[in-house]
Amino acid sequence: MTDVLERLGELGVVPVVAIDDAERAAPLGAALLAGGLPCAEITFRTAAAADAIRALTAEYPDVLVGAGTVLSVEQAQQAAEAGARFIVSPGFDPAVVDWCLENDLPVTPGVVTPTEITAALNKGLHVLKFFPAEASGGLKVLKANGGPFKTVKFIPTGGIGPDNLAEYLSHPIVHACGGSWLVKSQLIASGDFDEITRLTAEAVDIVRRARA
Repeated sequence: MTDVLERLGELGVVPVVAIDDAERAAPLGAALLAGGLPCAEITFRTAAAADAIRALTAEYPDVLVGAGTVLSVEQAQQAAEAGARFIVSPGFDPAVVDWCLENDLPVTPGVVTPTEITAALNKGLHVLKFFPAEASGGLKVLKANGGPFKTVKFIPTGGIGPDNLAEYLSHPIVHACGGSWLVKSQLIASGDFDEITRLTAEAVDIVRRARA
């Protein structure tokens, strides 16, 4: 496991960010830091993703910034050039995985089924995104997969929030959880960074208590 992935596991929560205005990336970073969570996954769901990664890494180099919803090698390249330190994709794309491995960039592809997990293992990956988590059966499915795949840890994403975060984190198969609830797009767009800080601090406290 890489140092980057180990750090994500220590933090326990990865904020999944969709941002439309790169100028709001730095204030977002400040809000996350104030809440005690120095990481962010900037998703390529908007045209501002690469510029937002670049702005956030330039202003706050200590924040662990990755790129999410990466659907192609081209997007992975753009993310890396902008300063992303890890790549997250919603599904298992061998081309994206291979490019990341060739360029020493940690990657967590999305998986649900045993076939997808096996494909990831064959690439030497042992930390995988479980997406969409709740819609795919949540912890029940994760626990079932934990039987045959004992060397794999998962970052469930999709349907995770303050009400079920602790339940997920209490299971050893869960490396960390991804979630957008603490960095909702409307909060970023409206500039309500104080609320992001509050939600972030709440999530950090949930992680601390779940792993105590």
